[in-house]
Amino acid sequence: MTVTSQQVLDSLKQCMDPEVPISVVDMGLIYGVTVKEDNKIDIKMTMTTRGCPLHATLVSDVKRYVTKVPGVTGVDVEIVWEPAWTPEKMSEEGKKMINYGKQKTIAPINYEIAMPQGMGSLVKQEDGSLVLMNENQQGFMVNQAIVEFWKLCNGQRKITELVDAFSQQLGLQRGQMEKEVLQLIQQLRDGGLIIIKEPEVSNVQFKK
Repeated sequence: MTVTSQQVLDSLKQCMDPEVPISVVDMGLIYGVTVKEDNKIDIKMTMTTRGCPLHATLVSDVKRYVTKVPGVTGVDVEIVWEPAWTPEKMSEEGKKMINYGKQKTIAPINYEIAMPQGMGSLVKQEDGSLVLMNENQQGFMVNQAIVEFWKLCNGQRKITELVDAFSQQLGLQRGQMEKEVLQLIQQLRDGGLIIIKEPEVSNVQFKK
């Protein structure tokens, strides 16, 4: 039985980009699928950014999903940076999912005072993969790092504190994490997995 590249792509449609709840296929990250004679699969893929600390998890996720295809005997993933990824590479479906180019009506996040509060629930699937479900029962495939971050969003921590806590957890420098955390907050909010609480202004004590 020969594996087809379409089967591989169909399986990868379940594999979510760790930063955006959209599959690596719809994100346009898969540049090529080659099926060799012995059903070994070569994947050429890229990442949205070079500095992404979640590279390793994404590569292992891609391998995991490709090996789910019956008959696959091995997977090789090659990361390429040419041609560079742009949002134009996303599928129509992917663009719709993040409303690429549309004006979002959600209020901008005030990063100084916002306190993200996690919403929804965590579901562990039979194959060990983790899914965060929002209240509309939409599931987003996530990795352990994102789950840990989601748990840190307890409505008590400001975003600066979340950056501190998350970088400690991952053992990365704070500077590397700031942009990641802001993106993550944006994406979790877009997915309905956190709400942004801002402290009530009325509890400010005026000095007499």
